[in-house]
Amino acid sequence: MKRFKINYLFIGAVTVLLAVALWPSLPWFGQAENRIAAIQERGILRVSTIESPLTYTLFQGKKIGLDYELAELFAQYLGVKLEVTIRPNIQDLFDDIDNNKADIIAAGLVYNTHRSQHYQAGPTYYSVSQQMIYRMGSPRPKSLADIKENQLVLSPGVTSLIALINLKRHKYPDLSWRVDEQLSSKELMQQVVEGKIAYTITDSVAISTFQRVHPKLAVALDITDEQPVTWFSALDSDDSLSAALLDFYNRLNIDDTFAHLEEKYLGHVGDFDYVDTRSFLKAVDAVLPELQPLFEKYATEIDWRLLAAISYQESHWDNLATSPTGVRGLMMLTKNTAQSLGVTDRLDPVQSIEGGSRYLKDMMAKVPDSVPKDEQIWFALTAYNMGYAHMLDARQLTAKQKGNPDSWADVKIRLPLLSKKQYYTTTTYGYARGHEAYAYVENIRKYYISLVGYMLEKEKQEAQALKYAEAYPAVTPVELAIPGFGIFSLELFSQGGGLERNHLTLPNTLLPKPPQPQ
Repeated sequence: MKRFKINYLFIGAVTVLLAVALWPSLPWFGQAENRIAAIQERGILRVSTIESPLTYTLFQGKKIGLDYELAELFAQYLGVKLEVTIRPNIQDLFDDIDNNKADIIAAGLVYNTHRSQHYQAGPTYYSVSQQMIYRMGSPRPKSLADIKENQLVLSPGVTSLIALINLKRHKYPDLSWRVDEQLSSKELMQQVVEGKIAYTITDSVAISTFQRVHPKLAVALDITDEQPVTWFSALDSDDSLSAALLDFYNRLNIDDTFAHLEEKYLGHVGDFDYVDTRSFLKAVDAVLPELQPLFEKYATEIDWRLLAAISYQESHWDNLATSPTGVRGLMMLTKNTAQSLGVTDRLDPVQSIEGGSRYLKDMMAKVPDSVPKDEQIWFALTAYNMGYAHMLDARQLTAKQKGNPDSWADVKIRLPLLSKKQYYTTTTYGYARGHEAYAYVENIRKYYISLVGYMLEKEKQEAQALKYAEAYPAVTPVELAIPGFGIFSLELFSQGGGLERNHLTLPNTLLPKPPQPQ
């Protein structure tokens, strides 16, 4: 997986040049009527987007997403409220601009020449490549020449269409595909996982996120090189919105807001491990239900799913786990730590989870207040893994190298240096296995993302199944389990039927559930 970096230098350079040219059209200098003035008079910034973990979604009743947070900050910059509209596909987003239903479309969209001829592109904030995906275990194409008719399906408006047209014209004359006007790229990825279609194409970040919940999704081919991602607005002689965006992006670049958001939403993206992810999700089904009440009870400072992810990284949810160095139990506590916490039996799940949670809470309380609140947990986990003193050394080393000691993005890349003599001899507390601490925290983040996504999908499946049952009240749960019932195909009630997303084979959620362990 390629590393995604916000183009800070590009943003800064372009801002200086273009802001000078566009400065007269800024609302506080410009005409009485322009796009920014209209937005401020309306009091609302209208943004259209597509629902995804990276752009915009709801999590625990809270709106999150890179594009959402940026849009919210831009609305604050303009002194107006934010109004977000969710659209099913990319084409509908551009229709909103054409029909003046949106001021901006913000959905991780790639810049290309075709789009720039019809719409105004904003500054670049990260980059992606377009990749063809397939279901692991099915034939993997070696090139586009292997694609047969009706195998490749795309969502309307995707940027890969232009690349495919050029490839067909110049290199693969027999290449064919079809566009499904009803399905989004996310829904097409789901169909690939289910084996309903052979291939689709989407961006590398979306694929990386989707794989955390659907490990059977695999990359077959790179279709394009890295491409810049940007927002789009209407293209005309009014440059006020472009000027405001440039000034806004430059401010976020100067105060490190961009760096913080990149780490929050893209910092976990890395090499995908199919075997590890599959094993984790199997454990979620087989082991987690018994431990979940304990994680929910003792996760007082953090999301219980994050505490569960920490425990899985520590012990793979094996309460008898013991390491060569003597740490034991679900939270792998040392003997000294256990004694300090009053834990008398490290192999007891209740004592281990309760003690580990309290110890992590103590670590979080020691993290300096200057660290952003949503990043304090990563510093605390570093201290949990290699000791609080060595975490302070990592911050000190970051500051010496002109990095920001309060930024996890800056500190984490210095952690491996603590095991190199030329660096640890300059620190207060000396040698530490910083590379292990780095991997430890990054693995926890990946497990957490997988767990959150997987459980959200299970909840949607159960809600959809209940909806079907309510829609057909005369049909009992037992009757739904009978093959070939009545005029209805079982496909209607299958996991894939009508669901937005799903994953591993689960019991029919319409059947009575067995009692859960207490």
